[in-house]
Amino acid sequence: MDAAPPVRLVPWSEGDFALLRAANAPEVTAYLGGPETEERLARRHRRYVEMSGGPKEAGRMYRVVLLPGEVPVGTIGYWPLTWDGERVYETGWSVLPGFQRRGVATAAAGAVVALAREARMYRYLHAYPSVRNAASNAVCRKAGFELRGERLFEYPAGRLTPSNDWRFDLEA
Repeated sequence: MDAAPPVRLVPWSEGDFALLRAANAPEVTAYLGGPETEERLARRHRRYVEMSGGPKEAGRMYRVVLLPGEVPVGTIGYWPLTWDGERVYETGWSVLPGFQRRGVATAAAGAVVALAREARMYRYLHAYPSVRNAASNAVCRKAGFELRGERLFEYPAGRLTPSNDWRFDLEA
């Protein structure tokens, strides 16, 4: 793969619901329990808007835009989580099908690492992709996360999924 495509992360806003709906496609949500109902999407959108209006230390969601042209191509964010008794940030992303396999998620992951680092709240940023999700595991590796091993991770609520625990040291 050539150099990562230029992306910009834009704080989530009221106008981003259509992007969230587009990212709710079966091929994007296959490792996340499948598409959500319209009602659940609306609740998720509301949470994302609220996160982006609060302090950055509490986490943020972003619209990933491809440059030039500011084309919305995905979502990414970071938020607090207690993992193994320690407060950390978690991250997760999605990229629309027409823009996958181009390095967009890796570029966005690098950008979100920088933003989580700027928040100066927690030392570590974790990602928990399904062990079956080769693409997201590759993103973690390419973005400089350290593989800590396989764990059961609950997502969606009530569903334990064999996942890889990837960690990025924000103080390194």
